[in-house]
Amino acid sequence: MARTYPIEKIRNIGIIAHIDAGKTTFTERVLYYTGVSHKIGEVHEGQATMDWMDQEKERGITITSASTTVFWTPISEEISEENKYWLNIIDTPGHVDFTVEVERSLRILDGAVIVFDGVAGVESQSETVWRQADKYKVPRLAFINKLDRMGANFDYSFKSIKERLTPNAVAMQIPIGSEENFQGVIDLLEMKAIKFAGDKGEKIVKEEIPQDFQEEASKKREELLEKIAEEDEEIMELYLEKKEIPLEKIRKKLRELVVNYKIVPVFCGSALKNKGVQPVLDAVVYYLPSPLDMPPVKGFNPKTGKEEERKVDDNQPFAALAFKIQTDPYVGTLTYFRVYSGVLKKGSYILNANSQEKERIGRLIRMHANHRQEIEEVRTGDIAAVVGLKNTKTGDTLCDADQPIILEKIEVPEPVISARIEPETKADQEKMAITLHRLSQEDPTFKFKYDEETGETIVSGMGELHLEVLVERMRREFKLNVSLGRPQVAYKETISQMAEAQGKYIRQSGGRGQYGDVWLRIEPLERGKGYEFVDAIKGGIIPSEFIPAVDKGVREAMEKGILAGYPVVDTKVTLYDGSFHEVDSSDFAFKIAGSIAFQEAAKKAKPILLEPIMKAEIVIPEEFLGEVTGDFSSRRGRVNEINQKGKMRTIKGEVPLAEMFGYATSLRSLTQGRGFFIMEFSHYAPVPVSISQEIIEGRKKTGSES
Repeated sequence: MARTYPIEKIRNIGIIAHIDAGKTTFTERVLYYTGVSHKIGEVHEGQATMDWMDQEKERGITITSASTTVFWTPISEEISEENKYWLNIIDTPGHVDFTVEVERSLRILDGAVIVFDGVAGVESQSETVWRQADKYKVPRLAFINKLDRMGANFDYSFKSIKERLTPNAVAMQIPIGSEENFQGVIDLLEMKAIKFAGDKGEKIVKEEIPQDFQEEASKKREELLEKIAEEDEEIMELYLEKKEIPLEKIRKKLRELVVNYKIVPVFCGSALKNKGVQPVLDAVVYYLPSPLDMPPVKGFNPKTGKEEERKVDDNQPFAALAFKIQTDPYVGTLTYFRVYSGVLKKGSYILNANSQEKERIGRLIRMHANHRQEIEEVRTGDIAAVVGLKNTKTGDTLCDADQPIILEKIEVPEPVISARIEPETKADQEKMAITLHRLSQEDPTFKFKYDEETGETIVSGMGELHLEVLVERMRREFKLNVSLGRPQVAYKETISQMAEAQGKYIRQSGGRGQYGDVWLRIEPLERGKGYEFVDAIKGGIIPSEFIPAVDKGVREAMEKGILAGYPVVDTKVTLYDGSFHEVDSSDFAFKIAGSIAFQEAAKKAKPILLEPIMKAEIVIPEEFLGEVTGDFSSRRGRVNEINQKGKMRTIKGEVPLAEMFGYATSLRSLTQGRGFFIMEFSHYAPVPVSISQEIIEGRKKTGSES
């Protein structure tokens, strides 16, 4: 089959934002104006198309990133097949507990629309998603939303983007009026006022700019042209000579600058009031990159270990990245993937380069939120889903078996909170294990383990809301009633100095014995570096086939910890000496010896406890500032800055997660129900000695009781 759609007309974009900035409301308008849905679903009525999970409807937030395909013809162009653009859109969650959904979406997108609240401007989670987009070098547009709301201020929000996120932001529009007088926008390129008529703002009306706004529009247009002219001699010449610059020339240059992260165009409107969405769709088409504008994707060959790349071309070997696993109640496991090169046909075989397993492609599906359309093939630059892959995880590379490649993985943050979970009946124990396995496949920030000492199952995630949502999903989707214990902090352990120790495992009983003998040196690594194992054995004093067993033994010992049974992190382990027995040595013996040596060395290396430190942002009326900051400090919190906007104050700081359980209730009572806060994980830091002692004793006590 030939390509039915030119690749230069494809856009893979994400819509990302701080929680409650109106991202899903914006996406609902996109679906309506592109003709995908015939009515607009409202978040506040629990009817949003993209928020298809029951919980999303009830809570009014997005939990999973939903994918959809739409078509758009720019406003000024005639509606025809050749003027149509194909948009793959991913609507992502804004809540920090679901940050991995944003992370994995950005990894596979070519461009993004970042939505801001026109009242609040840049908020803490806006900064997080912006940094995530920077990390993956994703070109973006900004949309300042909610300009119809009381307290909305375009200039304030635009300034906050320039100051806190990027000096490269340029206004492409300015609003006509604000709050209840917000009527439309002024396009600074075409120098026209745009109004949105009809029941749902579907009719675009271009008019002359109202007299009151002409001066401001001219000034802002100069700023826009200056920014573009700085990067182009020809435009600079025309600009200095005050000659008319052709619109097509400006758009072409602007596109190049956006694709190379040199400019971030800023648009404005009110998605809820159906004003300003269609010009953003035009901008997606005009300025955000197609897959062809992106550099070839890089990876390495698992056979040779050498770096390779795949060009954006249907004729290249097939290579795709699985970015999301979803359990669908009707079809089973759905694996979403982005194709970087080549073509994938239904019925063909692919290799999972990470697990080295071959899988057959049964059904290929294009998703519209939770509706499915069966397709025969997918080509370079597209996003689709495949049904029934057995062993594929988030971040795995799917590729041509004859020309394997492993693409850069998706980084996943470590869980910071844990809780005990148990089924209501013993008969459900096995069903719970299967369900937990499925959910952890879908969501790599959700982990579970069975504690053999206590007989308990422990689940871990990114926050209280994260675990609540997963438990609720178990009840609804998997018909499994479970109870969740009190959330506990996911502490970790590390060492604070270098130490060495011997581990010897010798057993002589009738028949063949066991013999393993190792010397390990352990030393602390920089925070966040994880674990490093170094084989420094010389002259074969331990045969090379036993080295992996020592590494395995060390890893197992690190899982259990030394102080209080928490996992040990940020440690370098060097195997430098030992001995073996010609007959009695085995993998098992060296694994045990490695484990013993690590435990002995760790006891000498001054082990310490680490705790998760959260970044917190608390918004309160200013009359409660003293009480709230006092309470925050009493929780071992450190205030970094306090900002003022109108009569509200924003406190930003860092605080240990352990001190923040139940904080929502405390904050409500301190501020007569008017304060709110958000938190996200920042880093791990040592626990103060006095508190560390309490935690260790508490763990020993619960251990002895069980």
